[in-house]
Amino acid sequence: MKRNIIAIAIVLTIFGCQKSNEKYASADTAVLEPLSKESADSTAAEKIIKTADMRFRVKEVQNTKEQLSKTIKAEGGTVAEFSIESTIQETDKVKQSTDSLKEITSYRTQGYLVAKVPSEKLDEFTNTIARMAVFVDHQSMKMDDQSIAYLANKLKAQNRVDAIEKINKVASKKSANVESSLYIKDDYVDKKIENMQIDSRVKFSTITLNFYQDNTVKTMIVANDNLYDYRPAFVNRLWLGIVNGWTIFKEIIIAISNLWMLILVGFAIFFTIKYFIRRNKLKIEEATKNRIDQAANNK
Repeated sequence: MKRNIIAIAIVLTIFGCQKSNEKYASADTAVLEPLSKESADSTAAEKIIKTADMRFRVKEVQNTKEQLSKTIKAEGGTVAEFSIESTIQETDKVKQSTDSLKEITSYRTQGYLVAKVPSEKLDEFTNTIARMAVFVDHQSMKMDDQSIAYLANKLKAQNRVDAIEKINKVASKKSANVESSLYIKDDYVDKKIENMQIDSRVKFSTITLNFYQDNTVKTMIVANDNLYDYRPAFVNRLWLGIVNGWTIFKEIIIAISNLWMLILVGFAIFFTIKYFIRRNKLKIEEATKNRIDQAANNK
């Protein structure tokens, strides 16, 4: 009986180990997903990126911007960025009437536009723009060969695919292998994105346009903000001054009439003081006269 129990325990242990090994094997094989393979062609395909730049004078900036937008759309391109800016060169205000001025302003308008057009139509597009301009100040085109960089990214991406396949073959539950595979996958994605950007820039060329028009002079009637000009004429101001002075005089009289009691008291005090002064003066004169008379009698 004892031997049978030992045999059953050994069989269960072996069966459990086999299940565990199968589970770990399935987990290991599911650690990494294989990356899609690309052809390992080491020949550098032509990848030329064209960029152009132009500066030119036009008759009217706004109309030119509208024409450029239509032309770019007709060529299968798109407007990536644009702006129009007016800068005041000089301004002056001339008196038109009492309440209005004529404002004379000289300003310069400039336009800026960045467009993406099909590379094969870039030369034709620049010729079309030159015909729109009064004259061209500056025109340039640059060709950047990205063939080697494109091939390098492609080969590096293929190397990442091979590396992932090797890691998958020896896949384990170690976190170091998982982190390495994730890093390789991210780098693989970066190379793919870089090549996609190169393809986009090769397909559509970027052209930067700066255009301007001659200084424009514009006149308009504006309100006079100088308050001094709104004052009445001299004669009117003189008459208003007289009327205002008479009004002030009447107010003074009214103010004095309100103080009649103080004025009366003041007069009373004045005459009282004057009376006593005169009285004292008469007494002094009389005393002086008496002394003179006494002195004369004594002689």
